[in-house]
Amino acid sequence: MLADLPMAVELLAACLAAGIPWAESVEAVAGALGGPLGEDLEKVSAQIRLGADSADAWRKLLESPETASLARAATRATRSGASLAPILNRLARDQRRTARAAAEARARSAAIQAVAPLGLCFLPAFFFLGIVPSIAGIAQSITLP
Repeated sequence: MLADLPMAVELLAACLAAGIPWAESVEAVAGALGGPLGEDLEKVSAQIRLGADSADAWRKLLESPETASLARAATRATRSGASLAPILNRLARDQRRTARAAAEARARSAAIQAVAPLGLCFLPAFFFLGIVPSIAGIAQSITLP
């Protein structure tokens, strides 16, 4: 869901900038996305089409930390009548930045976790191919009285 959210927000902004009504925009984006986020947006769209209050329609998405910012922005904009497209563009940019930071953190973590198996493979090889022959050579050259 976290990976689909920036695209969903950008698609919503594009639909709204093109002049498509809010309920139809949400429905179109839900159909284009699919998956869990698409299903949640489809439910929101159905509630809006049936005449539910915007806050009630977006309430389920407010519970999820990933979609809470989208739900808050949508609820605020529909209550105030403000243009939602610029808010959604900013939100998409923020979501992409957050996703990029999380991906970089996972990549750094993977690099750190890759060191342990490499150490477990190279340390015994170094010991048996480097240290043991050196000690054996030194032991042969030492003469005992």
